[in-house]
Amino acid sequence: MKKFKHIVLGGIQQKVFNLVLVTILLMIAAYTAVVLHQSGALSRIVSQTSESQKESISTVSRQTMDAVLNVNMTQDAQTQAYIMQDYFGDAARVVKMLADYSQHLLEDPRAYSPREAAPPDPALDGQISLQLLTEEGVDPTEPAVAEKLALMANLGDMMKAIYADANVDSCYAALPEGVMLLTDDHAASKFDENGELMSIAISTRPWYLGALERGGLYFTDVTTDHFSGKISIMCAMPVYLNGRPAAVIGADLFLEDMAAAVEKLSQNGGFLCIINEKGHVVFSGRDRGSFRVRPPEEALDLRASENTELGSFVCQALTGTTELRLIEVDGEPCYMTGAPVENVGWTVLNVVPKSLADQPTEEMLRQYDEAQGLAVTAYNQGLSSAKTTIIVLLIAVAVIGLGAALVLAKRIVRPLELITKRVGSLGGSDLQFKMEKAFRTGDEIEVLAESFAAISGKTLQYIDKVQQVTAEKERISTELSLATRIQADMLPNIYPAFPDRPDFDIYAVMDPAKEVGGDFYDFFLVDEDHLCMTIADVSGKGVPAALFMMASKIMLANYAKLGKSPAEILTETNKAICSNNREEMFVTVWLGILELSTGKLTAANAGHEYPVLCQPGARFELVKDKHGLVVGGMEGVRYREYELNLAPGAKLFLYTDGVPEATNAEAELFGSQRMLEALNSELTAVPEQVLRNVRRAVDGFVREAEQFDDLTMLCLEYRGKAGQGEAQ
Repeated sequence: MKKFKHIVLGGIQQKVFNLVLVTILLMIAAYTAVVLHQSGALSRIVSQTSESQKESISTVSRQTMDAVLNVNMTQDAQTQAYIMQDYFGDAARVVKMLADYSQHLLEDPRAYSPREAAPPDPALDGQISLQLLTEEGVDPTEPAVAEKLALMANLGDMMKAIYADANVDSCYAALPEGVMLLTDDHAASKFDENGELMSIAISTRPWYLGALERGGLYFTDVTTDHFSGKISIMCAMPVYLNGRPAAVIGADLFLEDMAAAVEKLSQNGGFLCIINEKGHVVFSGRDRGSFRVRPPEEALDLRASENTELGSFVCQALTGTTELRLIEVDGEPCYMTGAPVENVGWTVLNVVPKSLADQPTEEMLRQYDEAQGLAVTAYNQGLSSAKTTIIVLLIAVAVIGLGAALVLAKRIVRPLELITKRVGSLGGSDLQFKMEKAFRTGDEIEVLAESFAAISGKTLQYIDKVQQVTAEKERISTELSLATRIQADMLPNIYPAFPDRPDFDIYAVMDPAKEVGGDFYDFFLVDEDHLCMTIADVSGKGVPAALFMMASKIMLANYAKLGKSPAEILTETNKAICSNNREEMFVTVWLGILELSTGKLTAANAGHEYPVLCQPGARFELVKDKHGLVVGGMEGVRYREYELNLAPGAKLFLYTDGVPEATNAEAELFGSQRMLEALNSELTAVPEQVLRNVRRAVDGFVREAEQFDDLTMLCLEYRGKAGQGEAQ
């Protein structure tokens, strides 16, 4: 051994020094390996968790969209089928009534006086008139023909009354003798460009032949009117006398409004398609592919389509209402539902491309990827900082260990051996360095051991905290984002809501206190003359209230679309909710149905806030209606309704308790009086501005105070016939 200054080379100090040096190096290597291994494992866990969450988001979103599409698309198809069936049913009833009267005329001609029937008179254009038309070469003055015409002319008054009141565009009675009596208000259309009265080949017309062939009520295919050239469908029925055809009674229905309705309802990517009993597309909101309307001679029978899945679906839709189906048509997957129009053998298809239905899911996944990218960046930055800290600490430990080896070799040899052995055993699930009695030497050895213990403990805590915080944050963020999006999409949010209706204007907003809320509003046309409005407040807050809100909204809308009164709607909804309400939640509801042609508002109140009404020339005032029990509070409750008459120019304001109960920092409530002052601050404001005025007043009152309740408002301005006149 040699001594250099105070260091003995080859002695115990050098050996301890070498031992400490080797031990520290091994410790650094082992610890680095452990950290790298754990970092990699954590990264894999984060990646796997992210993919699992994306898959869950996609699955839940698509399931939700499928459920919403199934309900809404089926209801829309059934509604349109019901409207069409009622429309064609009116024509059938008219024809049957005229046929019955004709049967009486023919069976007992002596009981009726002869009546005059004249050819069309252009001077009567625009007036309802009975007109005599003939086939080419037929002389209506021939005695036998004239006698029968004089008898059948007794139909004139009934045909005029039917044309004036029923939903038909003409009605007529055709005789085998080649003459017919027709009633409409466009006599001038019976003359050609030279002013000559046109003849009509009565006995070869599709409605005449079809009625005789069937021997009963018959609807033609879609065709064009002989005189006006408009698209139409004819309903006809034969009348027999002594077993022989004596007349064919019919009525025309112009279908231009139906075509326009199909075009109007086929927006935002989805479309309606009407199929006749032959499988031909007669009306469609799409101008390409299999659902394109073709001329009759080129029309495709979709029942026999090469796309067997589509053909099977069309066959089912012609005979009964179908469930939501996903079918590929013209290379594009589409969701479809169908409802039959039974009296003509047609069906209404409601079609929404899958790409359109998948847009909300794709947008959520895109937003999730953005949030995940930010989280990964933050995680990597934190991990880099931790690595730097560990490196600095390990260097410090190495310096301390070497100094201790030079000064206190004999004392630290044994403890260092034990420390080295313990450090070398770290790995796998055992990453914590614990203090032992042998390490408590009262000097740098003890400090070194404590440093290892502190580093390992902090590292484990940090890794565990990162895992917990990351997983919880991603789960909560994803669920709340999904719930917020679904809830917003459930409420009407496109304005103007009814741009083609000048007789009223409506606007509504909902601002939840949390990411999702329990308030909701709804408005929709039950039919062309009835507007249903709903505003409600579910007990509780957050996701449970939002789920209860969705169920309540759907049930209220479903019962309203069945044509029930406000009291019946609330009664049926309460019955449905109470049948399975183990969480004992409830909802306050105000629901009204406005008859747009008269301004009569029928409403019912289930424990909700008083509505506010402003008649023309007056100010906004509370309507202190009688409240019923909240919906979901008790079984067997029956609700009462009341009526209000809205004059043109009247405004109706609905709200939840989040408005009058808005609270400022001094714990004062906004109150109904301040709300009325805000409403009356600008009596000429349109509904959107009315809501802005109230919200501005609420914000100015509460200022920096936290919003503790959902804030929902709706305003309707009834314009009536005055509004229609201004639009024209």
